[in-house]
Amino acid sequence: MSGRGEAEFLAAIARSAGPVRGVGLVLLSAFGALSLPGDALPAALGVFALVLIGAVADFGPRGPALVLAGVRVAAVCAAQAQLGGTGQWALNVLTTTAITLQWEWSPRVTAPATVALLAVYTAVVGWDGSAVLRVVVECSLARLAFRLLLGTTRRVDALRARRAALERAEAVALERHRRDREYLALLHDTASATFLVVAVGGRDADPAEVAGYARRDLELLTAPGPAGGGDVDVGTSLRAVVEGSRLAVDARWDEVLVPVPVALALVRATREALLNVERHAGVRRARVDVAARGSGVEVVVADEGRGFDVAAVSDHRRGVRGSIVERLAAVGGYAEVTSGPGGTTVRAGWPRP
Repeated sequence: MSGRGEAEFLAAIARSAGPVRGVGLVLLSAFGALSLPGDALPAALGVFALVLIGAVADFGPRGPALVLAGVRVAAVCAAQAQLGGTGQWALNVLTTTAITLQWEWSPRVTAPATVALLAVYTAVVGWDGSAVLRVVVECSLARLAFRLLLGTTRRVDALRARRAALERAEAVALERHRRDREYLALLHDTASATFLVVAVGGRDADPAEVAGYARRDLELLTAPGPAGGGDVDVGTSLRAVVEGSRLAVDARWDEVLVPVPVALALVRATREALLNVERHAGVRRARVDVAARGSGVEVVVADEGRGFDVAAVSDHRRGVRGSIVERLAAVGGYAEVTSGPGGTTVRAGWPRP
């Protein structure tokens, strides 16, 4: 199967070889006719008219053009033999025709065609070893140049295909890496957080509360991801998170449309922020604000709990870093967490300023 570069090269040759031959033979025939004696001018003009007709055919289908190419060579050779002149007109027409045929046709056509043209030239004009050698050498060089250019286009096609394959592989690897990070973040948001509640509470952990966490974890881990693209409203996407929270959430939001991956990142980051309030802040209330920011959106989750030292959080803890900050960064957004004795505020937005 040929590549795009090879197909374009062959198409360009098919379009240009015939017209190049037609225009070249018209110019050569104009000078060749002028090189003949004055009394031969009427006959020379008749041959020139035939060359013009053949030039028009060179802009059309290849089959008729090939036939007329042979007729032109025979006519010019006959005119050269009968009317006299320097002898270069017939030879130049012969070589130009034979060379351009190498670009249009395969050797199965050009080899017998070139032999036939040389036979016509020898029969009409006479044997000329140097002329025969010239035609053979020039046709061989023309064919070699054609093969070299064709090989170059094939190598370019191979490089393009290899680069495309590498780009696809890189895209797949990046997507896999993104999904792995998303899975780790989601795992932290669900099962590992529930395990932490059990570990901290020990025997005092409320079984009903742990069971509720486990049910929500199972729903999140087995829920299908978003199908397709398009834009969704952030407020509508966050409604289920707010209503499903155990906190009393004061929610206010603008209607803001964002791409599905962005909405998913904001929803999961907001869920994680509310879960952190529920598990660590020591309060039962929180505030969620969704506001349009230019062409983007910003979601603020705030509480008035005990707070914590953000700088003291270990890099191995994925709650803030993996489930909020890195999750928004992966979709081109941003997240900032500020906390102190008066409470904690999480700002998550898109796009990144």
